[in-house]
Amino acid sequence: MVLATGAGRTAFFPAPEGPRVRDLVADMEEGELPTDGAAAVVEHDVETTTLPVPTDGPLAVGQRSVLGPCGWVDPLDPTACQFHSLDRDAGAIANAGLVGRGRGDATADEPVADAWRRARETDGDPVVVVNANDADDRQRADQTLLAGSPMSVLDGVAAVAEYLDTTDAVIHLAETDTELRERLQQAIAAAADELPVVPVLVEGPDEYRAGEPTAALEAIEGADRIEPRLQPPSPAEYGLYGRPTVIHTPRTFAHIHLALSDSEDTNRDESESATRLLTVTGDVTAPATIELDSDAHLSAVRNAVELEGSFKMACVGGVFGGVTRTLDTAPTVAGLTAAGLGTEGVVELLNDERCAVATAGDRARFASEANSGRCVPGREGTVQLTELLRAVYQGSFDRGKIRELGRVMAQSSNCLLGAHAPRPVLTAMDEFESSFEAHADGRCPSGTCTDKL
Repeated sequence: MVLATGAGRTAFFPAPEGPRVRDLVADMEEGELPTDGAAAVVEHDVETTTLPVPTDGPLAVGQRSVLGPCGWVDPLDPTACQFHSLDRDAGAIANAGLVGRGRGDATADEPVADAWRRARETDGDPVVVVNANDADDRQRADQTLLAGSPMSVLDGVAAVAEYLDTTDAVIHLAETDTELRERLQQAIAAAADELPVVPVLVEGPDEYRAGEPTAALEAIEGADRIEPRLQPPSPAEYGLYGRPTVIHTPRTFAHIHLALSDSEDTNRDESESATRLLTVTGDVTAPATIELDSDAHLSAVRNAVELEGSFKMACVGGVFGGVTRTLDTAPTVAGLTAAGLGTEGVVELLNDERCAVATAGDRARFASEANSGRCVPGREGTVQLTELLRAVYQGSFDRGKIRELGRVMAQSSNCLLGAHAPRPVLTAMDEFESSFEAHADGRCPSGTCTDKL
């Protein structure tokens, strides 16, 4: 996407070829705003600090609050961001009900202020960790924010650090994210004079398990074996090197920055009223990260992307999300949980060539390979789950045993991987039980598993 803007008007050109880009640049150099062939032309305030969007089309889906600066302001220009952390710490929004976002957040789906208070009350020097190491490329919201609006994330980090009365903050990145690391180094250097606390960058292994909050602490500490810690105590009580630690994702810190922009403290159920970032991916021509209001429905995501083929199902909540035929669910913690879906912030749209049994099996197998091996439900349960699904292809569909195993794993696993691994299997069974039965009878309704039957 190329945007040409001038005098309060912006023209949008989706994926123009090289020669066309050169023509656009030439027109702008001559002081003329090119509009021929534009997908949309939007009029807006000359001083706007958020991306002006068309009234229809993919960019019109949802809203732009947290995502506002992305794709519009210079991400390395600190003057393009209104910093709050020098004047207001996170205590100003402690009663706002803000909840953590993403599996890498130690307070995922829970009020963040509870962890802040616990860390403040615990003996020791607190530390703030930005957990930005996520090997699941389905979720792109964190990288979108770090690349497109790093100043808002850094301001949120500094505000929490100020509330904890600490100068120590760490951003945990995957060791393979070299380009993002370089960009963040530039952003940190540019914003240093605007921040009361300046974070340092630390690299960790590019592994799914390293994205779990306490496993991220192990990675930062340089442990040879990366695995989640037993809880309690929580990271807020015993975290990085034994210090009280607050761990959030970039999404959470960006929401903290946005909440601080309000002039007064608020008292509301934020989990049901704030926006949620969602990466829409799967069988689409190109993934997109959008922002939905709490009163919207997930079905809106279909307007943000172009689906390849006909819609069959969606997996909502990342690799271990829930499988569903419909998207008539609010993007809130309560709505997603009630529907048996995940809250990770990913919606995979899957077409009619996909097999629900194979989709469930692939995720169970990944769980058996990616788990840390620390607890029995994660280590043995994922293997048993994979074997039970493999047995379906061999003519044995023991639905009762699968459900009981899933219940035990969800209730007794030490980490979220083990607890959530059964979800795509159980929800796929709920939605496509006849497909499981057909596979046990030697037939794949979608025709994609014929060689396995």
